[in-house]
Amino acid sequence: MNKQEIKNFILITIGSSFLAAGVVFFLYPAKIITGGTPGLGLLAHYLTDISIGKAMLAINIPLLILGKGYLKTSFAIRTIYAMLVTSIMVDLLVYYVDFPVIKSLLIATLYGGVCVGLGIGLVLKANASAGGTTIIARIIASKTQLKPGSVIMILDAIIIISVGIIFKNFEGVLWSIISIYVSSIVIDKIVVGGISEKLVNIVSEKTDEISMAIRNELDRDGTIVSGQNLSREHDKSIVFVVINVKSIIQLRELVLGIDKDALMIIMEASEMVGSSRRYQ
Repeated sequence: MNKQEIKNFILITIGSSFLAAGVVFFLYPAKIITGGTPGLGLLAHYLTDISIGKAMLAINIPLLILGKGYLKTSFAIRTIYAMLVTSIMVDLLVYYVDFPVIKSLLIATLYGGVCVGLGIGLVLKANASAGGTTIIARIIASKTQLKPGSVIMILDAIIIISVGIIFKNFEGVLWSIISIYVSSIVIDKIVVGGISEKLVNIVSEKTDEISMAIRNELDRDGTIVSGQNLSREHDKSIVFVVINVKSIIQLRELVLGIDKDALMIIMEASEMVGSSRRYQ
């Protein structure tokens, strides 16, 4: 195992711990639902009294099997590790850590959202997934024109609305929306510090290989711009692509794996019309 992979597993361990802490210490006591597998785990716990960690694992395993054809082996291994650590940490914290009760719903919502966002952000930074809706989003996005981020947002909305209907707690739904919003902001800041879409310029002598990899691995299209250096002595090609923030780490590894001397410039996409998905 190389140094980068060791770093990835350390980040996943830390991130999974923060994710578990956010759920157990803040959201669970206040009966606030977050998105993704943690939210489904909480919902299953409230309905069946199964432990949250076991519920999360029971949800993640079939989803991982369903999505195995859409995940690279290394990504799947890191994701399995993240799922296991998160589930184990959740149950350990519930049963063995006596955390002070937070009486303020606002504090529980904000800090729960921050911890969950920090945890998921670190897991994504390690080029892994916490599972659940992320896997579903990849499958749906590969077969439709919907973006993974949009699919995740829809699934999260279904989860919290279901909780509101089942428990007849509209106020809880509103608190849950705030928590998910805070989590999304923290995730964006941790991964690259911006909004959901990024403009990426890649300068390399291997633009053909990089372009093909982006099309095949990330299902994105882009533009190749030809130019010269400032002295006009060398021709250069620049790959211009719009990418979702959650795919930035994967793009970075992909590019540097082909050309370790490549230059990547990541900029904000403050407004975008149309789609950057790969043309069929």
